[in-house]
Amino acid sequence: MKITALRIRPITLPLKVPYHWTQGIRTDFSVNLIELECEDGTIGLGECTVAPDQQASVRILEALASSLIGESLWDAAPLRDRILKTRYMAFGANTMRAANQMLAGLDFAIWDAQGKIAGRPVCDLLGGAFRRRVGYFCFLQGDTVDELAKDAARARAAGERVIYVKVGRADEQVDIEIVRAVRAEIGDTRLRLDANEGWDPYRAIRMCRKFEPFDIDFIEQPTTSWSIDALAHVRRSVGIPIVADQAAFTLFDVYEICRQRAADMICIGPREVGGIQNMLKAAAVAEAAGLNICIHSSFTTGITTAAEYQIARMIPNLDDGNQIMWQLARDNIVAAPSLAPVNGWLEMPDAPGLGITLDQEAVERLSI
Repeated sequence: MKITALRIRPITLPLKVPYHWTQGIRTDFSVNLIELECEDGTIGLGECTVAPDQQASVRILEALASSLIGESLWDAAPLRDRILKTRYMAFGANTMRAANQMLAGLDFAIWDAQGKIAGRPVCDLLGGAFRRRVGYFCFLQGDTVDELAKDAARARAAGERVIYVKVGRADEQVDIEIVRAVRAEIGDTRLRLDANEGWDPYRAIRMCRKFEPFDIDFIEQPTTSWSIDALAHVRRSVGIPIVADQAAFTLFDVYEICRQRAADMICIGPREVGGIQNMLKAAAVAEAAGLNICIHSSFTTGITTAAEYQIARMIPNLDDGNQIMWQLARDNIVAAPSLAPVNGWLEMPDAPGLGITLDQEAVERLSI
C-alpha cells in the first residue's frame, strides 16, 4: 500500500480560559493537521505542534512529505529513520528535539492509516493492550488563589482522583497560598505540582520543603530542562517525589535520567520522543530502571489524545494520572468518540487506527 499524498492544514484553537504557567500566559494554541492519503483512498490523521512558528513548521512538513510520497505505508520505522538522517542529520541539523515534533505527527498519520486498513486499533498492531482504560489527572485552571481553589472544589465534586496545579511563580508566598487553598478544597485527594523549570536547585529544595506539610504526590520538573544533574541534586535532597518532564525529550534523555536516578518517574509524550514506537522504547528503558511513565501531553487536539491513549494501553509501567490537554480548547475538532475522562478514567471503544473521526465543520472554521 503506497502513500500517495500528504496534506497539511494549519489551525488555531482559542482556549476556554487564559493558560497561566511559569513561561507566560496563552490564550490560544496552534497545530498543523496532517492528512496522509493512501492509494486506496484511506486517510490517516496526525498533527504537529508548531513552535516557534506555524508557517515555518508547514514548510518543514512539506519538505519531509517528499520522503513519504510513493513509499510503502507499512514501513513506518525505516521511513522515520530515513527522514531523520536525510532531512536533518545529512545537513548537520543535529536537532533531535525539533525533529521529533515533526516526526510524531507523521508517525500518528501512518499508524492511523495502517490501523484503518487492517481494521484494528493501533495498539493491536504493536503487541496488544495491557489495559482497557487509562487514568488521567485533573488540570486546574486559573491564576489567582481564589480561581484555583474554586476549580479545585469543582474537581473534587466531580470525583476527580488526582489534582494537578502549576507552581513556580515569582512570589513564593503565592505558591504556598495556592497549594494550601487547593489542599483545603480537595481533602485527601492526591495533589501534584508542576514548576515547569521555574526554580534553580537551591530554590527548588527550599520550596519542596515548604510544600511537604501538604502531602504532595510529586513535583514535576522543578529545575531547568538542560541539566539532569540539577534535577538529580534536588531529588537527593528532598522528601517529595520528583518527576522529570521537559528534561526528557529523547530516548537518550530517558536513559540518562534513569542512569543518574535523577527522577522518581518520567513524564514524556510522543510529541517529544518522536512518535508511538519511540514512546514504547522510552517506556521500556524506564521499565528496566524500575520507573513508571506518566504520559505528557501538550497544546494539541484530540488527535494526539487518541494517539496517547493507544500508547497508554500498551505500556506496562504506566502511571494512573496521565496528562490530557484537548479539553482546554474552546472547540473540539473530534466528533467521536468522547475523549472526556469520567472520574479520571478514559475508556475509548475499539475502532480502527487511532479510533476517531473529525468534526469537519470545526476544522474548516478553525483553519487559518
